[in-house]
Amino acid sequence: MGLFERYLSVWVGLAILVGVGLGLLSPPTFAAIAALEIAHVNLVVAVLIWIMIYPMMIQIDFAAVRDVRKKPQGLLLTVVINWLIKPFTMAALGVLFFKLLFAPWVDPQSANEYIAGMILLGVAPCTAMVFVWSQLTKGDPNYTLVQVSVNDLIMVFAFAPIAAFLLGVTDLTVPWQTLLLSTVLYVVLPLAAGIATRQLLRRRGGEAAVHRLVSKLKPWSVVGLISTVLLLFGFQAETIVANPLVIALIAVPLLIQTYGIFAIGYAGARWLKLPHNIAAPACLIGTSNFFELAVAVTISLFGLHSGAALATVVGVLVEVPVMLTLVAFVNRTRHWFDTQPT
Repeated sequence: MGLFERYLSVWVGLAILVGVGLGLLSPPTFAAIAALEIAHVNLVVAVLIWIMIYPMMIQIDFAAVRDVRKKPQGLLLTVVINWLIKPFTMAALGVLFFKLLFAPWVDPQSANEYIAGMILLGVAPCTAMVFVWSQLTKGDPNYTLVQVSVNDLIMVFAFAPIAAFLLGVTDLTVPWQTLLLSTVLYVVLPLAAGIATRQLLRRRGGEAAVHRLVSKLKPWSVVGLISTVLLLFGFQAETIVANPLVIALIAVPLLIQTYGIFAIGYAGARWLKLPHNIAAPACLIGTSNFFELAVAVTISLFGLHSGAALATVVGVLVEVPVMLTLVAFVNRTRHWFDTQPT
């Protein structure tokens, strides 16, 4: 691991502090950056995510992608965690904490909105950032692509019905622009660029040329991650300072959900005897969230300044630091798994 990867948690911690500080010092600057969006997808964040996942996309070999059908257990684990477990545990935790445990500190209307925001996070599994987590855990890039692609396909059909059922809303409108644009920006276009780059490099210098370029780009991938964290915390700096208690209350069930879903996935991966490079991304996909979609739906249903919108924002804020702790755990427990695909 290089300097950036080795001390990633330090850089992210500094990015959080700097982001909040700059957000408080210059709110108009971050407001202007936040306004650069199409269908609730921020274009600056999209560019940074591109920088993060482009090295991963270069490593994808479509000849190897076809071999995924020979070992479908990892794909099955991803689907079960994301669509049969995660949305329902998130809803249950929301009700447990805001209807019972935190009821003395939260009024009923706000509690309902916080629960709604949590549910929308739970029904929106990760699309883009999982490529970063996969890369940091030395996940199989080909298998990760298939896992994300299947996940996105299911999301097109399952997101609205599951969210509507858990929210008790019959006329839920899915922001298709956000869903489709995010998929194109975060998966289709960087994948096409990665394939083109890989083919060009292989013609000129073989696999060695591919590995050289990926090695050079990996530090930039981490720079993209740190810059994204800085921006996200800068966007929400005033909210963080204005609502510290509420943010802490919302963070508690979100943290339990994140670590709990990861534990279920990791235990399932061991039970299925998955190789580590498939088990890692399979568990991390279900653990992280597609926050652009969750935020877009929340704003359309409840409004920009609602408690539901605040809950999705807290989900964004806690995700990167928490995911880094899980990445570190996954890397330390590599010996629990067979490291080679079967």
